Amino acid sequence: MTAEKSRFVVTADWLQRELGAQDLRILDASFYLPAQKRDADAEYASGHIPGAIRFDQDKIADHSTGLPHMVPSPEFFAAEVGKLGISETDRIVIYDGPGVFASPRVWWLFHVVMGAANVFVLDGGLDGWKAEGRPLETTLPAYAPATFKPNFNAARVVAFDEMREIVDSGSSQIADARSAGRFAATEPEPREGMRSGHMPGAKSLPSGSFAVNGKFKSLPELRETIENAGIDLEKPVVTTCGSGITAAIITLALESLGHGANRLYDGSWSEWGSRPDTPIVTGKD
Repeated sequence: MTAEKSRFVVTADWLQRELGAQDLRILDASFYLPAQKRDADAEYASGHIPGAIRFDQDKIADHSTGLPHMVPSPEFFAAEVGKLGISETDRIVIYDGPGVFASPRVWWLFHVVMGAANVFVLDGGLDGWKAEGRPLETTLPAYAPATFKPNFNAARVVAFDEMREIVDSGSSQIADARSAGRFAATEPEPREGMRSGHMPGAKSLPSGSFAVNGKFKSLPELRETIENAGIDLEKPVVTTCGSGITAAIITLALESLGHGANRLYDGSWSEWGSRPDTPIVTGKD
């Protein structure tokens, strides 16, 4: 990658050259909302990047909360990814369909939360890979079970009680990756039972503003996008979204710019918007 691109993003050219490498693990982390009308499992079965493992974000998750795809315990995570043949020492490349949608969440989970060192997102995703006529396969990869040794960093994950304290105190900036319409409450939430609007003090940073045609923006463009939203890169940031997935797109941008004082609110709006006791603001600001 060039100096102006994220060190956490790899090109399709690079990945195709590396196919078959012993230490390479490719994960299909595609996930879609009902409105997107795409079936991640069916798309994987019909053709995936050679050697790619299907990573289901709703299965390798904490199922005790009633909230979607919450961060699992390090023990459960290590056991499940070990069954898939993934070690923390592997080079791990993660992709989704559109390019920069669900893959950053799994990058965040492996790299930021569980401590794997060499974790990357595929620029352009599977849609870009297919559009360029690159190889696909339908056979399921078979890797020997591996041992994944997590270096769990619980401090990078924000739970509800702490998020409430952050909102009340204004101790950290809050960057919301939902659409501008959902943020302002001019569009309904896609999940039933959710109130509309945003947390007091939050800034709108829609997840779609970080990529063009499925490819992650350059570092100067990322910086401009974040600063134009009113986020100060010299201060701490908590990222949030609808259910904790696209918040990681902001996290990826922040980490790419060398901003390490960021955390992700795992329950996000699925939790905040469904509770009757949380303060909510409507409008653009």
